[in-house]
Amino acid sequence: MKSDNLLKLYFDQLDQIHSAETQIREALPKMIEAATEPELKVALQNHLEQTTDHAVRLDKILMEAKGVVDPKPCKGIAALISEGEDIIQDATDDSVRDAGIVASAQKIEHYEMAAYGTLRTFAEILGNPEHADLLDQTLEEEKYADAILTSIADTANDKAHKVA
Repeated sequence: MKSDNLLKLYFDQLDQIHSAETQIREALPKMIEAATEPELKVALQNHLEQTTDHAVRLDKILMEAKGVVDPKPCKGIAALISEGEDIIQDATDDSVRDAGIVASAQKIEHYEMAAYGTLRTFAEILGNPEHADLLDQTLEEEKYADAILTSIADTANDKAHKVA
């Protein structure tokens, strides 16, 4: 679909973030399995559950907005997930791996926060406050997940530093 107006761009971006959420849902179990810090495992598991809710909200928005859910591959998230998988494979120390998982997860969170903030604004401009509210709810959950990861990073990074 050519994005020659804001509504088409909005649809395109919704399709991409839906794909991103699907990719994240597939990647999180690998991150959970690779993590050794219990607090990190719990945070990732909680976000996996939230990610399912995010996809359900996107399904609702897409069905209401255009009558179809047609995810468009999200190359940005695919690249971030691939980088995270490399970190998991390359880290030979558990604490370094955990620090890398936190870093990777935060990159993904920041991507999602940017996407959801933009989509919320598009929905507002396009006169759809219900969609804007749903997108804002997801944005706030992404911000919260990032804050949790930041608190875990303090400990994870300190442990990884001691390995050096």
